[in-house]
Amino acid sequence: MAERTSVIVGGGLAGATAATTLRERGYDGRIVIVGAEAHDPYIRPPLSKEYLNGGDRDDVFVHPAQWYRDNDVDLVLETTVASIDPGAHEIVFEEGGRLAYERLLLATGAAPRRLTLPGSDLDGVHTLRTLDDSDALRAELSSGGRQVVIAGSGWIGLEVAAAARLYGNEVTVVGHGAVPLEHALGAELGSVFEQLHRDHGVSFRMKTAVAELGGSAGRVDAVTTDAGERLPADVVVVGIGASPNTGLAERAGLALGNGITTSASMETSAADVFAAGDVADPYLPAIGEHLRNEHWANAIAGGKVAAAAMLGENAEYDDIPYFYTDQYDLGMEYSGYAPLARGADIVYRGDRAAREFISFWVRDGRVVAGMNVNVWDVNEQVQRLIRSGVQVDRAQLADEDVPLDAL
Repeated sequence: MAERTSVIVGGGLAGATAATTLRERGYDGRIVIVGAEAHDPYIRPPLSKEYLNGGDRDDVFVHPAQWYRDNDVDLVLETTVASIDPGAHEIVFEEGGRLAYERLLLATGAAPRRLTLPGSDLDGVHTLRTLDDSDALRAELSSGGRQVVIAGSGWIGLEVAAAARLYGNEVTVVGHGAVPLEHALGAELGSVFEQLHRDHGVSFRMKTAVAELGGSAGRVDAVTTDAGERLPADVVVVGIGASPNTGLAERAGLALGNGITTSASMETSAADVFAAGDVADPYLPAIGEHLRNEHWANAIAGGKVAAAAMLGENAEYDDIPYFYTDQYDLGMEYSGYAPLARGADIVYRGDRAAREFISFWVRDGRVVAGMNVNVWDVNEQVQRLIRSGVQVDRAQLADEDVPLDAL
Protein backbone atom coordinates (compact mmCIF):
# COMPACT_ATOMS: atom_id res chain seq x y z
CA MET A 1 0.00 0.00 0.00
CA ALA A 2 1.33 3.43 -0.93
CA GLU A 3 2.16 5.79 1.90
CA ARG A 4 0.37 9.12 2.19
CA THR A 5 -1.55 9.06 -1.07
CA SER A 6 -5.19 10.10 -1.27
CA VAL A 7 -6.94 9.30 -4.52
CA ILE A 8 -10.19 10.97 -5.57
CA VAL A 9 -12.14 9.34 -8.40
CA GLY A 10 -14.38 11.97 -9.96
CA GLY A 11 -13.53 15.44 -11.19
CA GLY A 12 -16.53 17.40 -9.95
CA LEU A 13 -17.29 19.76 -7.07
CA ALA A 14 -17.32 17.07 -4.36
CA GLY A 15 -13.88 15.77 -5.34
CA ALA A 16 -12.38 19.25 -5.71
CA THR A 17 -13.87 20.32 -2.36
CA ALA A 18 -12.36 17.27 -0.67
CA ALA A 19 -8.93 18.02 -2.18
CA THR A 20 -9.19 21.64 -1.06
CA THR A 21 -10.20 20.63 2.46
CA LEU A 22 -7.35 18.11 2.72
CA ARG A 23 -4.80 20.80 1.91
CA GLU A 24 -6.46 23.41 4.12
CA ARG A 25 -6.34 20.97 7.06
CA GLY A 26 -2.64 20.33 6.61
CA TYR A 27 -2.53 17.07 4.67
CA ASP A 28 0.95 16.87 3.16
CA GLY A 29 0.67 13.61 1.25
CA ARG A 30 0.04 13.20 -2.45
CA ILE A 31 -3.45 14.02 -3.77
CA VAL A 32 -4.59 12.64 -7.12
CA ILE A 33 -7.92 13.54 -8.77
CA VAL A 34 -8.89 11.17 -11.58
CA GLY A 35 -11.54 12.57 -13.91
CA ALA A 36 -13.18 11.08 -16.98
CA GLU A 37 -13.72 14.46 -18.64
CA ALA A 38 -11.14 16.72 -20.28
CA HIS A 39 -12.01 19.68 -18.04
CA ASP A 40 -10.68 20.75 -14.65
CA PRO A 41 -13.27 20.26 -11.87
CA TYR A 42 -16.29 22.49 -12.37
CA ILE A 43 -19.62 23.39 -10.77
CA ARG A 44 -22.80 22.01 -12.35
CA PRO A 45 -25.62 24.47 -11.41
CA PRO A 46 -24.45 27.20 -13.84
CA LEU A 47 -24.72 24.71 -16.70
CA SER A 48 -28.51 25.08 -16.66
CA LYS A 49 -28.57 28.63 -15.27
CA GLU A 50 -25.94 31.39 -15.63
CA TYR A 51 -23.64 29.70 -18.13
CA LEU A 52 -26.46 28.39 -20.32
CA ASN A 53 -27.83 31.94 -20.33
CA GLY A 54 -24.60 33.28 -21.82
CA GLY A 55 -22.36 33.58 -18.75
CA ASP A 56 -18.57 33.45 -18.61
CA ARG A 57 -17.05 29.98 -18.98
CA ASP A 58 -14.34 30.70 -16.40
CA ASP A 59 -17.00 31.10 -13.72
CA VAL A 60 -17.98 27.41 -13.82
CA PHE A 61 -14.61 26.11 -12.58
CA VAL A 62 -14.02 25.36 -8.90
CA HIS A 63 -10.48 26.77 -9.02
CA PRO A 64 -8.24 28.42 -11.59
CA ALA A 65 -5.90 25.88 -13.20
CA GLN A 66 -2.95 27.32 -11.31
CA TRP A 67 -4.48 26.36 -7.96
CA TYR A 68 -3.88 22.67 -8.59
CA ARG A 69 -0.22 23.28 -9.40
CA ASP A 70 0.26 25.61 -6.44
CA ASN A 71 -1.28 23.06 -4.06
CA ASP A 72 0.38 19.94 -5.48
CA VAL A 73 -2.88 18.33 -6.56
CA ASP A 74 -2.38 16.03 -9.55
CA LEU A 75 -5.18 16.12 -12.11
CA VAL A 76 -5.39 12.96 -14.21
CA LEU A 77 -8.02 13.85 -16.79
CA GLU A 78 -9.72 11.97 -19.63
CA THR A 79 -9.00 8.81 -17.68
CA THR A 80 -11.39 6.04 -16.67
CA VAL A 81 -11.05 3.88 -13.58
CA ALA A 82 -12.10 0.34 -14.46
CA SER A 83 -12.11 -1.20 -11.00
CA ILE A 84 -11.12 -0.89 -7.36
CA ASP A 85 -9.20 -3.46 -5.36
CA PRO A 86 -10.09 -2.58 -1.73
CA GLY A 87 -7.93 -5.39 -0.32
CA ALA A 88 -4.81 -4.20 -2.13
CA HIS A 89 -5.77 -0.52 -1.72
CA GLU A 90 -5.42 0.07 -5.46
CA ILE A 91 -7.45 1.44 -8.35
CA VAL A 92 -7.10 -0.08 -11.80
CA PHE A 93 -7.21 2.12 -14.89
CA GLU A 94 -9.16 1.11 -17.98
CA GLU A 95 -6.11 1.94 -20.10
CA GLY A 96 -3.95 -0.30 -17.91
CA GLY A 97 -1.88 0.32 -14.82
CA ARG A 98 -2.66 0.64 -11.14
CA LEU A 99 -2.43 3.36 -8.53
CA ALA A 100 -2.15 2.60 -4.83
CA TYR A 101 -3.95 4.68 -2.22
CA GLU A 102 -3.94 5.20 1.50
CA ARG A 103 -7.44 6.71 1.37
CA LEU A 104 -9.86 6.63 -1.57
CA LEU A 105 -12.81 8.94 -2.22
CA LEU A 106 -15.45 7.97 -4.77
CA ALA A 107 -17.06 11.11 -6.17
CA THR A 108 -18.27 9.64 -9.44
CA GLY A 109 -21.49 11.65 -9.57
CA ALA A 110 -24.57 10.67 -11.54
CA ALA A 111 -25.54 10.18 -15.16
CA PRO A 112 -28.64 11.59 -16.87
CA ARG A 113 -31.45 9.22 -17.62
CA ARG A 114 -32.07 8.94 -21.35
CA LEU A 115 -35.06 8.19 -23.47
CA THR A 116 -35.03 4.69 -24.94
CA LEU A 117 -37.52 5.39 -27.67
CA PRO A 118 -37.54 5.41 -31.46
CA GLY A 119 -35.59 8.49 -32.61
CA SER A 120 -33.85 9.17 -29.30
CA ASP A 121 -30.44 8.93 -30.99
CA LEU A 122 -31.18 11.66 -33.55
CA ASP A 123 -29.08 14.82 -33.73
CA GLY A 124 -30.69 17.67 -31.85
CA VAL A 125 -31.67 15.47 -28.88
CA HIS A 126 -29.82 16.64 -25.77
CA THR A 127 -29.30 15.79 -22.13
CA LEU A 128 -27.72 18.31 -19.76
CA ARG A 129 -25.19 17.07 -17.26
CA THR A 130 -21.69 18.07 -18.38
CA LEU A 131 -19.97 21.24 -19.49
CA ASP A 132 -19.82 19.84 -23.01
CA ASP A 133 -23.58 19.22 -22.86
CA SER A 134 -24.16 22.83 -21.85
CA ASP A 135 -21.88 24.09 -24.62
CA ALA A 136 -23.79 22.07 -27.21
CA LEU A 137 -27.19 23.17 -25.93
CA ARG A 138 -26.15 26.81 -25.64
CA ALA A 139 -25.03 26.75 -29.28
CA GLU A 140 -28.42 25.33 -30.31
CA LEU A 141 -30.52 27.78 -28.30
CA SER A 142 -28.60 31.03 -28.62
CA SER A 143 -29.62 31.73 -32.23
CA GLY A 144 -33.30 31.85 -31.21
CA GLY A 145 -36.31 31.19 -33.37
CA ARG A 146 -36.36 27.43 -32.83
CA GLN A 147 -39.02 24.99 -31.68
CA VAL A 148 -37.81 23.44 -28.43
CA VAL A 149 -39.52 20.50 -26.74
CA ILE A 150 -38.45 19.57 -23.22
CA ALA A 151 -39.18 16.08 -21.91
CA GLY A 152 -39.44 16.46 -18.14
CA SER A 153 -40.95 19.15 -15.92
CA GLY A 154 -38.46 19.10 -13.05
CA TRP A 155 -35.81 21.65 -12.14
CA ILE A 156 -33.53 21.02 -15.11
CA GLY A 157 -36.43 21.07 -17.55
CA LEU A 158 -37.81 24.37 -16.27
CA GLU A 159 -34.40 26.05 -16.04
CA VAL A 160 -33.68 25.08 -19.65
CA ALA A 161 -37.15 26.29 -20.63
CA ALA A 162 -36.39 29.69 -19.11
CA ALA A 163 -33.04 29.92 -20.92
CA ALA A 164 -34.61 28.86 -24.22
CA ARG A 165 -37.33 31.51 -23.93
CA LEU A 166 -34.82 34.23 -23.03
CA TYR A 167 -33.00 33.40 -26.28
CA GLY A 168 -36.27 33.80 -28.18
CA ASN A 169 -37.23 30.18 -28.87
CA GLU A 170 -40.69 28.60 -28.75
CA VAL A 171 -40.85 26.10 -25.88
CA THR A 172 -43.15 23.22 -25.00
CA VAL A 173 -42.68 21.20 -21.81
CA VAL A 174 -43.97 17.61 -21.67
CA GLY A 175 -44.38 16.23 -18.14
CA HIS A 176 -45.85 13.22 -16.32
CA GLY A 177 -47.39 15.06 -13.38
CA ALA A 178 -50.49 17.21 -13.20
CA VAL A 179 -48.27 20.29 -12.78
CA PRO A 180 -44.52 20.90 -13.06
CA LEU A 181 -42.40 20.12 -9.98
CA GLU A 182 -45.31 18.24 -8.40
CA HIS A 183 -43.02 15.56 -7.00
CA ALA A 184 -40.58 18.10 -5.56
CA LEU A 185 -42.93 20.77 -4.23
CA GLY A 186 -46.51 19.51 -4.49
CA ALA A 187 -49.26 20.65 -6.84
CA GLU A 188 -49.97 23.99 -5.15
CA LEU A 189 -46.42 25.32 -5.37
CA GLY A 190 -45.78 23.59 -8.66
CA SER A 191 -48.58 25.68 -10.13
CA VAL A 192 -46.71 28.85 -9.12
CA PHE A 193 -43.83 27.82 -11.37
CA GLU A 194 -46.18 26.69 -14.13
CA GLN A 195 -47.88 30.11 -14.19
CA LEU A 196 -44.47 31.81 -14.20
CA HIS A 197 -43.55 29.95 -17.36
CA ARG A 198 -46.95 30.42 -18.98
CA ASP A 199 -46.56 34.16 -18.36
CA HIS A 200 -43.33 33.94 -20.38
CA GLY A 201 -44.91 32.05 -23.26
CA VAL A 202 -44.08 28.43 -22.44
CA SER A 203 -46.66 25.79 -23.43
CA PHE A 204 -47.26 22.68 -21.33
CA ARG A 205 -48.45 19.18 -22.07
CA MET A 206 -48.96 17.63 -18.65
CA LYS A 207 -50.12 14.15 -17.63
CA THR A 208 -48.43 12.84 -20.73
CA ALA A 209 -45.08 11.56 -21.95
CA VAL A 210 -42.92 11.45 -25.05
CA ALA A 211 -43.70 8.32 -27.08
CA GLU A 212 -41.57 8.81 -30.17
CA LEU A 213 -39.15 11.23 -31.81
CA GLY A 214 -39.27 11.75 -35.54
CA GLY A 215 -36.65 13.15 -37.86
CA SER A 216 -35.23 13.51 -41.31
CA ALA A 217 -31.64 13.42 -42.57
CA GLY A 218 -30.59 12.18 -39.13
CA ARG A 219 -31.94 15.17 -37.20
CA VAL A 220 -34.98 15.43 -34.95
CA ASP A 221 -37.93 17.39 -36.30
CA ALA A 222 -40.90 16.25 -34.20
CA VAL A 223 -42.00 14.74 -30.90
CA THR A 224 -45.07 12.55 -30.62
CA THR A 225 -46.68 12.24 -27.20
CA ASP A 226 -48.46 9.21 -25.81
CA ALA A 227 -51.70 11.17 -26.36
CA GLY A 228 -50.95 11.08 -30.10
CA GLU A 229 -50.10 14.77 -30.45
CA ARG A 230 -47.26 15.66 -32.82
CA LEU A 231 -45.13 18.61 -31.68
CA PRO A 232 -42.69 20.27 -34.12
CA ALA A 233 -39.19 20.16 -32.65
CA ASP A 234 -35.86 21.55 -33.84
CA VAL A 235 -34.33 20.78 -30.44
CA VAL A 236 -35.33 18.24 -27.80
CA VAL A 237 -33.98 18.36 -24.25
CA VAL A 238 -34.38 15.30 -22.03
CA GLY A 239 -34.58 16.21 -18.34
CA ILE A 240 -36.01 13.13 -16.67
CA GLY A 241 -33.61 12.77 -13.77
CA ALA A 242 -30.26 11.14 -13.10
CA SER A 243 -28.95 7.87 -11.70
CA PRO A 244 -25.90 7.57 -9.41
CA ASN A 245 -22.76 6.18 -11.03
CA THR A 246 -22.33 3.19 -8.72
CA GLY A 247 -20.69 0.77 -11.16
CA LEU A 248 -17.21 0.96 -9.61
CA ALA A 249 -18.61 0.48 -6.12
CA GLU A 250 -20.82 -2.41 -7.18
CA ARG A 251 -17.96 -4.26 -8.86
CA ALA A 252 -15.86 -3.75 -5.73
CA GLY A 253 -18.60 -5.25 -3.53
CA LEU A 254 -19.41 -2.07 -1.62
CA ALA A 255 -22.81 -1.75 0.05
CA LEU A 256 -25.34 0.08 -2.08
CA GLY A 257 -28.68 1.71 -1.38
CA ASN A 258 -29.91 4.71 -3.33
CA GLY A 259 -26.28 5.24 -4.30
CA ILE A 260 -23.18 4.19 -2.38
CA THR A 261 -24.21 3.62 1.22
CA THR A 262 -22.10 5.58 3.70
CA SER A 263 -22.02 6.42 7.36
CA ALA A 264 -22.57 9.99 8.54
CA SER A 265 -18.80 10.38 8.09
CA MET A 266 -19.06 9.40 4.41
CA GLU A 267 -17.33 6.05 5.03
CA THR A 268 -18.36 3.18 2.78
CA SER A 269 -18.48 -0.48 3.73
CA ALA A 270 -14.84 -0.92 2.58
CA ALA A 271 -11.96 0.13 4.79
CA ASP A 272 -10.39 3.48 3.81
CA VAL A 273 -12.92 4.06 1.03
CA PHE A 274 -15.26 7.06 1.23
CA ALA A 275 -17.95 8.51 -1.03
CA ALA A 276 -19.35 12.01 -1.50
CA GLY A 277 -21.50 14.04 -3.85
CA ASP A 278 -24.30 12.82 -6.10
CA VAL A 279 -23.23 9.18 -5.83
CA ALA A 280 -23.27 8.99 -2.03
CA ASP A 281 -26.21 7.86 0.08
CA PRO A 282 -25.11 9.07 3.52
CA TYR A 283 -26.76 8.49 6.87
CA LEU A 284 -28.11 11.77 8.27
CA PRO A 285 -28.36 11.70 12.08
CA ALA A 286 -30.77 14.65 12.01
CA ILE A 287 -33.51 12.55 10.40
CA GLY A 288 -32.32 9.07 11.31
CA GLU A 289 -32.13 7.75 7.75
CA HIS A 290 -30.03 7.72 4.60
CA LEU A 291 -30.65 10.49 2.08
CA ARG A 292 -29.00 11.03 -1.30
CA ASN A 293 -29.36 14.36 -3.05
CA GLU A 294 -27.85 15.86 -6.17
CA HIS A 295 -27.48 19.54 -5.31
CA TRP A 296 -24.26 21.55 -5.25
CA ALA A 297 -24.45 22.29 -1.52
CA ASN A 298 -24.43 18.54 -0.88
CA ALA A 299 -21.24 18.18 -2.92
CA ILE A 300 -19.55 20.86 -0.84
CA ALA A 301 -20.78 19.56 2.53
CA GLY A 302 -20.09 15.91 1.71
CA GLY A 303 -16.67 16.70 0.26
CA LYS A 304 -15.64 18.54 3.44
CA VAL A 305 -16.90 15.80 5.76
CA ALA A 306 -15.24 13.07 3.70
CA ALA A 307 -11.90 14.90 3.72
CA ALA A 308 -12.02 15.38 7.49
CA ALA A 309 -12.85 11.70 7.97
CA MET A 310 -10.03 10.71 5.60
CA LEU A 311 -7.71 12.60 7.96
CA GLY A 312 -9.02 10.59 10.92
CA GLU A 313 -11.09 13.40 12.38
CA ASN A 314 -14.52 12.95 13.92
CA ALA A 315 -16.86 14.45 11.33
CA GLU A 316 -20.52 13.91 10.51
CA TYR A 317 -22.78 15.23 7.78
CA ASP A 318 -25.08 17.66 9.57
CA ASP A 319 -25.78 20.27 6.87
CA ILE A 320 -29.42 20.84 5.99
CA PRO A 321 -29.97 20.01 2.29
CA TYR A 322 -30.11 23.23 0.24
CA PHE A 323 -30.61 24.20 -3.39
CA TYR A 324 -31.61 27.20 -5.44
CA THR A 325 -33.04 28.09 -8.82
CA ASP A 326 -33.17 31.18 -11.03
CA GLN A 327 -35.87 31.35 -13.70
CA TYR A 328 -36.66 34.65 -15.45
CA ASP A 329 -37.21 37.19 -12.66
CA LEU A 330 -37.80 34.51 -10.00
CA GLY A 331 -35.09 33.45 -7.60
CA MET A 332 -35.66 30.75 -4.98
CA GLU A 333 -33.79 29.03 -2.17
CA TYR A 334 -34.97 25.79 -0.58
CA SER A 335 -33.68 24.25 2.63
CA GLY A 336 -35.00 21.13 4.28
CA TYR A 337 -35.46 17.40 4.41
CA ALA A 338 -37.54 16.11 1.52
CA PRO A 339 -38.63 12.88 3.28
CA LEU A 340 -40.07 14.89 6.17
CA ALA A 341 -41.66 17.48 3.88
CA ARG A 342 -43.71 14.95 1.93
CA GLY A 343 -47.28 15.18 3.16
CA ALA A 344 -46.49 17.97 5.62
CA ASP A 345 -48.75 21.02 5.94
CA ILE A 346 -47.59 24.17 4.13
CA VAL A 347 -47.77 27.58 5.78
CA TYR A 348 -47.25 30.68 3.62
CA ARG A 349 -45.80 34.04 4.53
CA GLY A 350 -46.11 36.74 1.87
CA ASP A 351 -47.84 37.11 -1.49
CA ARG A 352 -47.93 34.01 -3.70
CA ALA A 353 -49.74 35.86 -6.48
CA ALA A 354 -46.86 38.36 -6.66
CA ARG A 355 -44.35 35.51 -6.34
CA GLU A 356 -42.78 37.06 -3.24
CA PHE A 357 -43.27 34.69 -0.32
CA ILE A 358 -41.80 32.09 2.02
CA SER A 359 -43.38 28.65 2.30
CA PHE A 360 -42.81 26.49 5.37
CA TRP A 361 -43.43 22.76 5.54
CA VAL A 362 -44.69 21.95 9.05
CA ARG A 363 -44.83 18.44 10.48
CA ASP A 364 -45.82 17.67 14.08
CA GLY A 365 -45.72 21.37 14.86
CA ARG A 366 -42.17 22.04 13.70
CA VAL A 367 -40.68 23.39 10.49
CA VAL A 368 -38.91 20.68 8.45
CA ALA A 369 -38.35 22.65 5.23
CA GLY A 370 -38.64 26.18 3.91
CA MET A 371 -38.53 27.89 0.55
CA ASN A 372 -38.04 31.62 0.04
CA VAL A 373 -39.18 32.95 -3.35
CA ASN A 374 -37.92 36.45 -4.26
CA VAL A 375 -37.47 37.11 -0.54
CA TRP A 376 -33.82 37.48 0.37
CA ASP A 377 -31.47 37.33 3.35
CA VAL A 378 -33.74 34.91 5.23
CA ASN A 379 -32.24 31.53 4.38
CA GLU A 380 -30.02 31.40 7.46
CA GLN A 381 -33.04 32.16 9.62
CA VAL A 382 -35.07 29.46 7.88
CA GLN A 383 -32.29 26.94 8.46
CA ARG A 384 -31.99 27.91 12.13
CA LEU A 385 -35.74 27.38 12.50
CA ILE A 386 -35.48 23.91 10.93
CA ARG A 387 -32.47 22.95 13.03
CA SER A 388 -34.03 24.17 16.28
CA GLY A 389 -37.01 21.80 16.09
CA VAL A 390 -39.10 24.27 18.10
CA GLN A 391 -42.89 24.08 18.13
CA VAL A 392 -44.21 26.97 16.03
CA ASP A 393 -47.43 28.96 16.12
CA ARG A 394 -48.76 28.80 12.55
CA ALA A 395 -50.40 32.22 12.74
CA GLN A 396 -47.11 33.80 13.77
CA LEU A 397 -45.25 31.80 11.13
CA ALA A 398 -47.52 33.32 8.48
CA ASP A 399 -47.36 36.85 9.90
CA GLU A 400 -44.80 39.03 8.09
CA ASP A 401 -44.71 41.37 11.08
CA VAL A 402 -43.30 38.63 13.33
CA PRO A 403 -39.51 38.29 12.84
CA LEU A 404 -38.42 34.76 12.03
CA ASP A 405 -35.82 34.95 14.78
CA ALA A 406 -38.63 35.53 17.27
CA LEU A 407 -40.33 32.19 16.55
